[in-house]
Amino acid sequence: MYVVKSPLSDASLKTVSEALQGALVDLVDLALVAKQIHWNVVGPRFRSVHLQLDEVVDTARTYSDTVAERAAALGIPPDGRAATVAVGSGIGVTPEGWVNDTTAVSALVEALGAVIARMRERVEATGEPDPVSQDIFIQITADLEKHHWMFQAENG
Repeated sequence: MYVVKSPLSDASLKTVSEALQGALVDLVDLALVAKQIHWNVVGPRFRSVHLQLDEVVDTARTYSDTVAERAAALGIPPDGRAATVAVGSGIGVTPEGWVNDTTAVSALVEALGAVIARMRERVEATGEPDPVSQDIFIQITADLEKHHWMFQAENG
């Protein structure tokens, strides 16, 4: 049942749907990973890393909503359920327990790198079928790359 009908062709909608759903999963997981590490980071740079992690969480949550609403606008029901995120995320395993600040920063560099690589694939995939969604992916990628750069600079 389609409640909202997309103006895109079926072929374009399939490509865009996969890109939006994949982005949603990655962004939801990125927010969870950053928050998990935020709660458990320890070390001399605790406060600065703790606050920087919240910035990533805010970015990921904001864009996950943007992506989900774009999907809904195109008649694609977004799926951010825990089971869907667990199966579809491109982010690796998050450290458990207390995480020293250096390890926390490295984990975020790795997680952001994985999400950015997949976002860049989505930028490419959606250019022709839906430049509007592509624009969203470009914005997301730019903001995530800024976080990536800042976390890399933390461990210099």
